[in-house]
Amino acid sequence: MSANLDDIEVVQGAEALTLYQFHTGEAKHYFCSRCGIYTFHKRRSSPNQYGVNVACIEGMSPFDFPEVPVSEGRLHPKDSNQRGPVIAGWIRYQPNSEADKCGLPDIVGSAPR
Repeated sequence: MSANLDDIEVVQGAEALTLYQFHTGEAKHYFCSRCGIYTFHKRRSSPNQYGVNVACIEGMSPFDFPEVPVSEGRLHPKDSNQRGPVIAGWIRYQPNSEADKCGLPDIVGSAPR
């Protein structure tokens, strides 16, 4: 998920965030120092935006999106002639209607943050 720099506010746990930078050092990746989850990063390709892990946003879940594009990841747009990320494929989520019949709890959107 993308967000403008001014549109993100860390409301809880800022003291636990750890900054990680690599390669050019331009991108700034933030992880939780306690559990290691990736939370968000300031983008090298779009320095005015953050890439955000939706599982870290209260009230949101990765399961809220039926289809998510996956970037190729090896070729950064700034390191090639590409104008944007290369989409390698898509991850799709389709709820299992049979799960409702088993009496299993509904966990969509309740993942730990």
